[in-house]
Amino acid sequence: MSISRRHFVITGTAGILQACSGGAATRPLVRADPTMRAVANRGWSNWVASFKGRAASAGISGDILERGFRNAGFLPGVIERDRNQTEFKRSFEDYLAIVANDDKIALGKQAFARQRSKLDAIEARYGVPANVVAAIWGVESNFGTRRGTIPVISATSTLAFEGRRGAFFEKQVLAAFRILQSGDTTPDRLVGSWAGAMGHTQFIPTSYQQFAVDFTGDGRRDIWADDPSDALASTAAYLARSGWQRGQSWGRESADGGLQPDPGGPRFSVGQNFRAIKRYNNSDNYALGVGHLADRLAGGGPLRTPFGPDKYGLTIDQRKLLQTRLTAKGFDTGGADGVLGPKTKGAISAYQRSVGLEATGNPSRALLDRLS
Repeated sequence: MSISRRHFVITGTAGILQACSGGAATRPLVRADPTMRAVANRGWSNWVASFKGRAASAGISGDILERGFRNAGFLPGVIERDRNQTEFKRSFEDYLAIVANDDKIALGKQAFARQRSKLDAIEARYGVPANVVAAIWGVESNFGTRRGTIPVISATSTLAFEGRRGAFFEKQVLAAFRILQSGDTTPDRLVGSWAGAMGHTQFIPTSYQQFAVDFTGDGRRDIWADDPSDALASTAAYLARSGWQRGQSWGRESADGGLQPDPGGPRFSVGQNFRAIKRYNNSDNYALGVGHLADRLAGGGPLRTPFGPDKYGLTIDQRKLLQTRLTAKGFDTGGADGVLGPKTKGAISAYQRSVGLEATGNPSRALLDRLS
């Protein structure tokens, strides 16, 4: 699992070009994401030299260190994402609109069906229901379609050097080298998200070291392969060791009492297995999103209790209509999911300026009516 995640990772196949760490012109490190470009940084290079000594003392061979750092570089885009990741907190309604929307449920049911025999075998071994493991797969990497393409050594060493959480990320760098030294993967395949989360279910290196399993029996714990078997089994192993109770559910929507993440919205009765999911990511929204997506993958229906209007007085359907109308007038919102992110707010501002209104970026009923 990744750190303080936004649940968005980079898509596309890795296209890694050599990144120089000492004075050459900047070159792209990952083709799929032009914001992730390695640049020369003397401080990072000095940190690498110092780290090599500490890693060697911890048992990492010089050859592995040389191979791991050969194409690594300092990534300023990683620093930017780390500093900006907590700018705003999504409501549970918005979170569900992202991780358990109709399109994702449809995609998930297809992926669930394709992997059902493997997931059933994983459930038999670890006691974690197939649909719950599949739901984490869906939330973490959109069922394997967004596993990340950023070199883990570059990302974690950048964050370790930067220092805000230096000790934590140095542990991740060291764990990444232990992964390479064990032979589970190679430097060119050791890729993931900007924070170093890897594979189908986004394990950070230290969690990989502790929980990843070789379910296929090929001698490697390969969470990066197109075959998701090892990754899915590793997730089940993690939950089992985090207190998952075999034969019990994660929770359920309840008529009253219990957990209510959004005022006026649905309530949930939760238990030990909900807490086990939170060990994977310590967020109520995350655990509820996984639980609800798991229920939908198993054939369950939508939540019974509707969400009320947001702080602007708009329901999610009205927010979707607002996005649709803005896009139709040439102000692209990036989709009509009802989630008012930066692109939608930018489109609102642009529309407001075009008609002589103050560019607040805020929606309203009056704005929705004006767009009709």
